[in-house]
Amino acid sequence: MNTLIQLDISGHAGRAIPKLDKPFKLTICVTQTCNMNCQLCYADCGSAKKPELTEKQWKNFIDELVREGFLHVFFEGGEPFQRPDFEEILAYCGRRLYIAIRTHATLIDAEKARRLKGLGVGRLYVDLFSPEPRVQDELTGTSGSYDAAMAGIRHARAAGLKVTLLAILSRWNHQHLQRYMELAQALDCDQVGILRLYPLGRARQRWSEHSIALNEMSEALVALRVPRGIQLMQSWHPRDGNCCWQNAAVAPDGTSIGCPYLRESVDYGSVLEVPFLETWRHPLYQTLRAQEVEDACPDCAATQGTSGGCRATAYAFHGRWSAPDPYCPHTNHGVDLRALPQRLLRPDP
Repeated sequence: MNTLIQLDISGHAGRAIPKLDKPFKLTICVTQTCNMNCQLCYADCGSAKKPELTEKQWKNFIDELVREGFLHVFFEGGEPFQRPDFEEILAYCGRRLYIAIRTHATLIDAEKARRLKGLGVGRLYVDLFSPEPRVQDELTGTSGSYDAAMAGIRHARAAGLKVTLLAILSRWNHQHLQRYMELAQALDCDQVGILRLYPLGRARQRWSEHSIALNEMSEALVALRVPRGIQLMQSWHPRDGNCCWQNAAVAPDGTSIGCPYLRESVDYGSVLEVPFLETWRHPLYQTLRAQEVEDACPDCAATQGTSGGCRATAYAFHGRWSAPDPYCPHTNHGVDLRALPQRLLRPDP
């Protein structure tokens, strides 16, 4: 059984932080392949150095999750629907787990949407790099990708699937965020998620082309007007949480990575070699869950019940796991988010 414990950490204003004896949800990065060639691809699809888990191996892993009391599995890629056996993997979850999928939606037709509804998929999270068709097609490297995504979302909604629109905040959309709200209304989507840009994969390689300053991010978010019936999800001040206490993720090759945004930085062990919960007890994994940070924003701690903000961006910009998260104005301390440290600009940081 998953047990939630409140643990006091001295040096953090006596705040209680959450602690799990084991996680209840997990992200499966099911593939490192995609039908597009996105400039912001975190997985750098097509560059895999190790083979992906087979259908049988993923099914064995799903059995392990069910035995250990997991409740929720979140699939992402790459593009999950590019994998030919993905629906077989979904079917194997057999309503034993709540299923959510992150996708570009370009491969979802009416028939597939109905199948997904029948398989018990709870929600689709659809990435849209820009609400402008020309810019979206340019960023995906695929002509017609915007129209295909719109069609996929409409098919999903017609089948009764819930859909969240995702926007990775960048130079290409920060002046058009309100358009995501308008699209959500027009497409009957109930959520919009504004996500930070992470220095991973191709996004890291082309960082200066895509990133903007923290004040530009803040101004874009403050200007948003959220329509009635739409829920906005965002992780900037005062909602910059430290998610490591509950995060769990496995890469396409079976490596336990804690969080998809840590995929280039950690290796807690392979689920092909050891049970997942053994990787959960990895010393670094435990350190990150303890939330022992150098500096924390009191506003974010108050709203999120956690301390220190995102560890992935903190480590990326500072090279220390205990460092402050530069995406919060209270802990930015002069970091220019438009420029990456030189160590991240090398091919293999």
